[in-house]
Amino acid sequence: MTLVSDHIEPDTRERILVVAERLFRQIGYQKTTVADIAKELRMSPANVYRFFDSKKAIHEGVARTLMGQVEVAAMVIANRGGPAAPRLRELLGTIHSMNTERYVGDNKLHEMVAVAMEQSWEVCEAHMLLITETVGRVIGQGAASGEFAVSDLPVAAKCACTAMMRFFHPQMIAQCATKPGPTIDEMIDFVLAGLGSTGAAS
Repeated sequence: MTLVSDHIEPDTRERILVVAERLFRQIGYQKTTVADIAKELRMSPANVYRFFDSKKAIHEGVARTLMGQVEVAAMVIANRGGPAAPRLRELLGTIHSMNTERYVGDNKLHEMVAVAMEQSWEVCEAHMLLITETVGRVIGQGAASGEFAVSDLPVAAKCACTAMMRFFHPQMIAQCATKPGPTIDEMIDFVLAGLGSTGAAS
């Protein structure tokens, strides 16, 4: 038998995360308190603590949600059929564009990323691992079809993601935006060439 509480609790957790993200965007992570979140939800801080044991836990939940959206988009591209090289180009470009849209130019969310890097590294690490695995899946498909000449898939995936770090990492995207360097298309061409793709500059 399904209990009413089985539906209420996940819904309440989601509402807390939605409101927390909105407040983080509006007034910043550091200035937002659990009391602020509770007030917006018309509940007591004690009730918020029933679902999240700390503000840090709420922050991690919001970070997982934002990162999860990028992961879902990446997996959709990886799971799609067709040649691997153009899909890898789309995958790398999508990760960059989604991170740019979310964090660059939004100082409040940029602050949240900085806090995540300092206080919730395991959340960031899990995200980077999943993204690397997804990139590796597409590289593996390209190797199987003969598009890429790769002997060590895990190393190839790590190298590709490391090469793209300037375009993946929110803080580096912001810091490098006005500095000299390759464009994202040039960097993706470089990655594809490194994988042995003959159509790197497509």
